[in-house]
Amino acid sequence: MKLPLKPLKIGKIAIRSPIILAPMVDITDLPYRLVCRKAGCQLAYTEMIYIDAIIHENQKTQKLMQTNKTDSPLGIQITGNNLEHFKQAIPILKKYDFVDLNCGCPSERLIKSQAGSFLLNSPKLIHDIISLLKSNGLTVTAKIRLGFKKNNVLEVLKAIESAGADAITVHPRLAIHGYNEKADWQQIKLVKQNTKLPVIANGDILDEDSALSCLQQTGCDAIMVARGAIGDPLIFKRINNYLKTGRKLQVSIKENIKYLNLYLSLCKKYDFTDLSRIKRISCKFIKGFPGSSKIRNDIMLAQSLNEIKNIINKVNID
Repeated sequence: MKLPLKPLKIGKIAIRSPIILAPMVDITDLPYRLVCRKAGCQLAYTEMIYIDAIIHENQKTQKLMQTNKTDSPLGIQITGNNLEHFKQAIPILKKYDFVDLNCGCPSERLIKSQAGSFLLNSPKLIHDIISLLKSNGLTVTAKIRLGFKKNNVLEVLKAIESAGADAITVHPRLAIHGYNEKADWQQIKLVKQNTKLPVIANGDILDEDSALSCLQQTGCDAIMVARGAIGDPLIFKRINNYLKTGRKLQVSIKENIKYLNLYLSLCKKYDFTDLSRIKRISCKFIKGFPGSSKIRNDIMLAQSLNEIKNIINKVNID
């Protein structure tokens, strides 16, 4: 079944294919974003960055913020709870196509800092942060959950909309819910019915069928792929093709390994040297053929990026 897709518009940013790469901590750095763009993703975000780390010019944070001309359009995803810190960061934030306020991350560290999903407890603060950013000429979106411990999604939506945001992404779980709790797409439909903002759906979009189902059930303007894109950047190519033609592409393991090699090359080119991260992501690419478990084990034992590349280059797939 084909589903005609309309281009997504966020402020002045127009996206032909509204299949978006989600911001993911320890995943969506510059090399991984570029790999996904090569595979058909047009819109991506940095990893979530705490606003304090931006204004203090933390070295690790500077690396997370790295981008280039081909990595566009790009949103920088931020979180925090101090309006003054957001104000101080505005000159830096203006370097990106848009800013995404994270009001959904349920990590314990962020909750202790009263940021991420903790912000859902204070719709007024969310409103004030977005208003501040908008008043300084920024294109602003927000990524939310249904609530922190209870569902207050429409209250948060009203705060975001009245602050002048340009779009909203909805992950339809509470902050206290894990992945065992099924994403409630009907809540995304409810949001869509109660706003004129572009609505991006996120949660349990793992393949072509779930992408189509989510679009049909929610009436949303775009979908955001998270876990489904880890080690499988070609998910964007497959979803785009399925929605346009109604046919599923058969992507070979050989092609997936080709994209893994590209990822490793980009890590080297842009000096992304966190070997533990590279190993975890690389192993996600290697699956579904005889001997793949041994290759993953070899990757985890590797001592350098070059060693990982050598292991991959020796993979023989008929």
